[in-house]
Formats: sequence, structure tokens, C-alpha cells
Amino acid sequence: MWSQRSVIDYSLQRRAVLSTLFNGGATTMDDICDADPYTLRAAKHHGEPAGAPCPVCRKKELSHLSYVFGDELGQFSGRIKSRREIESMAHEHGEIRIYVVEICQHCGWNHLVESYVVGDGVPRKPPRRQRTVEDDD
Repeated sequence: MWSQRSVIDYSLQRRAVLSTLFNGGATTMDDICDADPYTLRAAKHHGEPAGAPCPVCRKKELSHLSYVFGDELGQFSGRIKSRREIESMAHEHGEIRIYVVEICQHCGWNHLVESYVVGDGVPRKPPRRQRTVEDDD
């Protein structure tokens, strides 16, 4: 396993949002079950099982998406990666910030679970920009 540092756990914030919803606060289902269609598709195709049911609808297991960000990633910053890919990236890059989001594909619940930094601490230059499908006109 790789070394995680600067870990931020958002479970208290998650608990507060759910408490507000279930205890008659100002929050409605539409306010918290607002996953973007892109995020729902990403969870369907790239999500990793979270091992827990949705806290809102309790009908489907949650999926986790891990987004990677870092100056060293260049144009590839902001992509979704699996835990296995992140583990190998941790040995290839100096510092990468990971954001893990949980998503329910049934009701649209989505919430930031945690963020952390991985990497070996040795700064590197970003890779040269590569042409992608998005560049073609």
C-alpha cells in the first residue's frame, strides 16, 4: 500500500447533511440528490464498489470515484483513476491530490468522502502536452 498524507475526512459534513435531511431541516431530496449526469455515467462505468448502501434511498450500493489532481499530471489532471492506478502513480509522481466521491446511481446522492495526497515527494515537471481527440476540430 502507498503512503497517504494530508488526509481530510468529510464524514462529519456528510453526517450533518443527512441529519438535516432526515430531521426536517431546510434541505430537500432535490438539494442533496443532485448528481450530474456525467458523474452518474462515470460511476456506472468507472466506479468502485463502496461496500455500503446509499444512506438516502438504501436501495443500491454506493460507488466511489477517485479524481486525481496535480501540477505534475499536466493535461491529465482531473481524471478518474482506480485505486490500483493511484497506487502505481504514487511511485511515479511527487505529489498528487486525490478526491474520493461517493455516488448512488439510483437516487443521485453524491458527497465528497475524503481527500488525500500521495507521491514520493520528489517534484517533477509536467509531461509535454499531447494531442488528444478533444484537440481535433
